[in-house]
Amino acid sequence: MARLLADRLPRLVAARPVLASLALILAIGLFWGGNWPAVRFILRDLPPFSLRAIGFTAGALVLLGWARWRGLPLRVTGQEWPWLAVTGLFTILGFNLATAFAQLRMPTSQAAIIAFTMPCWALLMAWGLLGESVRPRQWLGLATGQLGLVVLLGPAALAARTEDLVGPVIVLGAALSWALGTVLIKRRGHWESHPVVITGWQFALCAVPMIGLAAWQESPPPPGDWLDTTWLALGYHLVFSICLAQMLWFRNVNRLTLGQSTISTLIIPVVGVLSASLLLGEPLTLQVVIALLLILAAIAVVMLGRRRPEQDPPPTDRDEMPSDHT
Repeated sequence: MARLLADRLPRLVAARPVLASLALILAIGLFWGGNWPAVRFILRDLPPFSLRAIGFTAGALVLLGWARWRGLPLRVTGQEWPWLAVTGLFTILGFNLATAFAQLRMPTSQAAIIAFTMPCWALLMAWGLLGESVRPRQWLGLATGQLGLVVLLGPAALAARTEDLVGPVIVLGAALSWALGTVLIKRRGHWESHPVVITGWQFALCAVPMIGLAAWQESPPPPGDWLDTTWLALGYHLVFSICLAQMLWFRNVNRLTLGQSTISTLIIPVVGVLSASLLLGEPLTLQVVIALLLILAAIAVVMLGRRRPEQDPPPTDRDEMPSDHT
């Protein structure tokens, strides 16, 4: 028995990075996938600018407050501020604002599908900005995942009228914004500040224009008139999407290669579509089941394949997320 354990222990230890990466993917998929119908519920009472003003402000207060309570330095170096601002502009402000407006103009399930064409754009941008090569296994995973999205979308895109394309175009812009921000996070490389601090300041910067635009353009109903579903969805949105998933995403991008981190997000539209079917009554068909299998296959191809030792350095203590959020 002792000999058997001695033989298997090295393999179990070696598998821990893969298991940790898969755990990150699963958490992000569940949190952000469930956020799609949650946002649609919130938009019944809150317009987009007001929703994002509340979410970004809450995210900044919670994350920076938590960092201060844990004794993490809130100061960000002058060299990191431009990177922090630009990546926050694309990954947080651009993506979240565009997807909110898009959901007012198209079904939530379709919006989730189009948004997660992001890996295609990220890999293309990485060639020019990072010089990162894409291995055959990553191409296979990307192709399989994109095939899953095509199956999930079905013939609806071909039958769309011109006026029906406004929402999809906005979501495509969201995908491009997220892809560029993700590539820039990867190009920055090592961040001196803690991920919680970086994400908190990004939310703070993004909250400023949203508060101004909400006060100028919108007049939402008072909180006492909100539906119960709005309150429940807002709670989910603030805790799981704004606070937890955003930090885990930053952690995921820095832990994995760009191809792995972006392709791993293909699970999110699956969760989004399934939860939209259950909560919003959007139809669940055989297409969804086939797409689910293809997308899970894409993640398995990318994450479970053997990695070269020189491409898999162990994460440092600075790169690790706090245990409260893993």
